[in-house]
Amino acid sequence: MSDITEAFDHPEERSKSTAEDPRDRISLRDHVVEVDIGAFQPERGRSQRVRFNVVVEVGRHDAALTDDVDRILSYDTLTEAIRAELAAERLNLLETLAERIADRILTEPLAMRVFIRIEKLDRGPGALGVEIVRSASHLPRLAEEMARDSAPHPRIVFLSNAAIGSDNLPAWLDELGQGPAILCVGPAEVPPPQTGHAPTQRRIDLLAIEQNAWVLAARDPRCMVVSTRTELDWAMRNGQLTVWAPSKIVLDAVEAPPPGPVDALALTQWFAATMHAEELVLVGMHPPAGAPIATRVADPASPTLSDR
Repeated sequence: MSDITEAFDHPEERSKSTAEDPRDRISLRDHVVEVDIGAFQPERGRSQRVRFNVVVEVGRHDAALTDDVDRILSYDTLTEAIRAELAAERLNLLETLAERIADRILTEPLAMRVFIRIEKLDRGPGALGVEIVRSASHLPRLAEEMARDSAPHPRIVFLSNAAIGSDNLPAWLDELGQGPAILCVGPAEVPPPQTGHAPTQRRIDLLAIEQNAWVLAARDPRCMVVSTRTELDWAMRNGQLTVWAPSKIVLDAVEAPPPGPVDALALTQWFAATMHAEELVLVGMHPPAGAPIATRVADPASPTLSDR
């Protein structure tokens, strides 16, 4: 087999040509899913067809002798890995998606090596894609994911603009420093520019919140503005207070709040649920009816955020 033939043939041929010894394989061919993915702005907010071809080399087993479905690596494992990673987060890169699918498949005890080809079918006259090969010997992302799963459940504290400027802020931060906590804010009192165009307005509204997050950070050096889940998890484990800058997490979320004018309090409730927060504390705000997470109101005139 020539290098060119191997490069452009199905991943199964590559598996055969590079195997150290004959191995059993299971495969998924030409699995097409419509998904919102891509780093370029025209790709955001719209679905495109993506094709998956997956081959998994599996360890020896006696399923054929016993005819026992529980002893094999099921084909459903492949489609479920794709479904789970597509549902977890909106991604920019096919490379990232391929890595995550490979990691998920390789958690299966029988999986030894996986070949994944992913192609966008609607971005040009041909199929644009990536192909990776990964083995079960090294799974760095799984360790990170397990650490994330063990992340503490934070207290989410929403500060009104009056609370941001309160003389009680240092005392509140002293109290919050005793446990994992994330601060959230809304936009400043000055209304942001209005575009009359929903996608651009959404970004402007999110940036208005982030501007106010930096205003809070300027009030006290303990307030560290962060935008990614990784930064948030690290800060919680290391006892640092953070202020949430929402744009990245919101825009990358598969199940983000509905588009339209950004309601900062509703956005914070969504974020608290996403972070599996212990509770949401509102300072200078009243909770709306039907809050999706345990919510209480703190007295902005009090130097403590504890229950009244």
